[in-house]
Amino acid sequence: MADDSSASYIHLVQHLIEKCLIFHMSKEECMEALSKYANIKPVITSTVWNELEKENKVFFEQYSQSQGKEDRMSEAETIEMIQKMISDSSKDSAD
Repeated sequence: MADDSSASYIHLVQHLIEKCLIFHMSKEECMEALSKYANIKPVITSTVWNELEKENKVFFEQYSQSQGKEDRMSEAETIEMIQKMISDSSKDSAD
């Protein structure tokens, strides 16, 4: 049973990272945001991010090259977005 909850947790972290990518956040910004607003330890976010990079090298190479400040969200928008994602994932888990 512990494996199921661990897998679910890793899946949640991956999902939150993917949302951070949509909002053009860097790895460090994502780690900070998930730590601050979702109580996910930065080492966990970093580990999952690194695994995603290994699996999707081309995407992450292009992503890092295209990172610009123009599309960044404000801190308030980041807080709202992460809280909504956590709420939505809690609803999905209950189903």
